[in-house]
Amino acid sequence: MGRRKQVLVIGFGKEQCSESVYQLAYKVGLEVAKHDGILLSGGLGGVMEAASRGAKEGGSLVVGIIPQDDKASANSYCDVVIATGFGSARDFITAYSADVVIIVGGGAGTLIETAAAYQKRIPLIALRGSGGVADRLAGSYLDDRSIERVIGESSPEAAVSAAFKVASY
Repeated sequence: MGRRKQVLVIGFGKEQCSESVYQLAYKVGLEVAKHDGILLSGGLGGVMEAASRGAKEGGSLVVGIIPQDDKASANSYCDVVIATGFGSARDFITAYSADVVIIVGGGAGTLIETAAAYQKRIPLIALRGSGGVADRLAGSYLDDRSIERVIGESSPEAAVSAAFKVASY
């Protein structure tokens, strides 16, 4: 039996995450569990919490890689908390730990993780209709080098299915 795929879900934080986007991220987490993946996230609120909750309720292992140095800062759905104390620099740890990244909405912090994954040729899936970075990047490349096209999918189920097809090891 091989290593389980590690799926990083990134996107809006608590303050920017609408209820509809929260529900999309929850469904992404639930689908990751159905595919027997390990859910990685930044471990805080918003999309991170929603995906963590979905994965946890689906029976998956949930890992939160948080920017703080206190594990108590993580959302309550994390089974494993990695307290980096690195602030935004933790975005590179989350990206480099992933076999594939699913983007649900998102702003500048999400863009940092997306760029880090892109440079390491880690596949990127953007959930269309979730707003923010996901909608802007779906179907495009981050730069002229055309390293890795951001795959756009229109539902949580399609996004996770695509993620498991293209996930790198």
